Amino acid sequence: MPERRTVALVTLGCARNEVDSEELAGRLEADGWDLVEDAADADVAVVNTCGFVEAAKKDSVDALLEANDLKGHGRTQAVVAVGCMAERYGKDLAEALPEADGVLGFDDYADISDRLQTILSGGIHAAHTPRDRRKLLPISPAERQESAAGVALPGHGPAVEAAPAPTDLPEGLAPASGPRAPLRRRLDGSPVASVKLASGCDRRCSFCAIPSFRGSFISRRPSDVLNETRWLAEQGVKEIMLVSENNTSYGKDLGDIRLLESLLPELAEVDGLERVRVSYLQPAEMRPGLIDVLTSTPKVVPYFDLSFQHSAPGVLRAMRRFGDTDRFLELLDTIRGKAPEAGVRSNFIVGFPGESEADLAELERFLNGARLDAIGVFGYSDEEGTEAATYENKLDEDVVAERLARVSRLAEELVSQRAEERVGETVHVLVESVDDEGVFGRGAHQAPETDGQVLLTSGEGLSVGRMVEAKVVGTEGVDLVAEPLDGSLACSEEAGR
Repeated sequence: MPERRTVALVTLGCARNEVDSEELAGRLEADGWDLVEDAADADVAVVNTCGFVEAAKKDSVDALLEANDLKGHGRTQAVVAVGCMAERYGKDLAEALPEADGVLGFDDYADISDRLQTILSGGIHAAHTPRDRRKLLPISPAERQESAAGVALPGHGPAVEAAPAPTDLPEGLAPASGPRAPLRRRLDGSPVASVKLASGCDRRCSFCAIPSFRGSFISRRPSDVLNETRWLAEQGVKEIMLVSENNTSYGKDLGDIRLLESLLPELAEVDGLERVRVSYLQPAEMRPGLIDVLTSTPKVVPYFDLSFQHSAPGVLRAMRRFGDTDRFLELLDTIRGKAPEAGVRSNFIVGFPGESEADLAELERFLNGARLDAIGVFGYSDEEGTEAATYENKLDEDVVAERLARVSRLAEELVSQRAEERVGETVHVLVESVDDEGVFGRGAHQAPETDGQVLLTSGEGLSVGRMVEAKVVGTEGVDLVAEPLDGSLACSEEAGR
């Protein structure tokens, strides 16, 4: 019997990429590949790249070079690039990085097994010529669902499988339960998993290239989202995080822009699930009904990942965005009026072309009044193919760097202050790690990897995946220190029996 082929998936970038990797893993395992964690133990190392900003692109190239160094020293025979950077640059990346034995775009995902086998056998699969994926679907959202039949949508699965899904799938592999439901294999044992609501984006922010290589916005059908969530809960997942480029647009191509408001309560009722979290919300698209559902539905956490980007009106208009400091503060007041404990995070760009000192002061005014739990700050840099790259009035790099440092210091101080405001609060902590360093988890206001964590002062008998009620007794920067409440550990132990 021939030795089975082995493959390792190395994932960079956002939670959307993590879902794509698990879809690729599901396809490969269903086709007879063995998944291994370490690239050194794999015949093929597949690097799922990020193409968002320069730092992420550099990390992707470094990961490809690191995997390439394994060739000739162990089992690894080939290194293949997939993901956003591979899709965005295609043959240009292949020419610039000959260390990669293959550069595969989104259109290759349905045939990933054949592509890897060709490369592993010494064959060549020509890298694609990049194209604007927004042009693959109709401009009108209402016309997209049927037109998407022949379009690759990572995280959705193809509308027509290249071959029927096997009926004897390996244990732990999600079946394709709908017309665009992908096979999926979890790549870790975390009690948290992301679920894609949609792919692509219809917004035209002047600094962002994502729509050009991720395509126009298209929603997944609610039945597919529900079925995948049920499967994840059966695998032991306690919290799902709904991800896409813009969750507030979910359903607009299905004829119901308020579809998220009806889907969330259904997801919250899935057996075994403890939390539903929604990420990537556009402030300009927030609806009163959506705020109500996010702040009042049991198991749906009052968490608001709001993409503000800036608050000075002139800068926002140059970004092709809407709002201003006072409107954003009003939105936050509305949210906290319904859920005082709500978690709010956002990202901001400083040094945008034409940004004045007055604009920067306006952003600082907003940050001081917003009481955000987590803040990401980025210095502007040109992104190829974006409108902002053509703007005049670019700021000198040293000015951008100074403003980045200045706002980053303020952000660090403010999120520490916000954490201190939570001392005395009761938090429900999902335990995510138990080791010699302690028991760590996250409260409802903290998303995975981005918003800090909670250190429990006592955790005897606790295991990963347990939910613990605790009182915040201290802080360490953005992180909280919390003491489990009387009976909480006992209840958790009883639940584990």
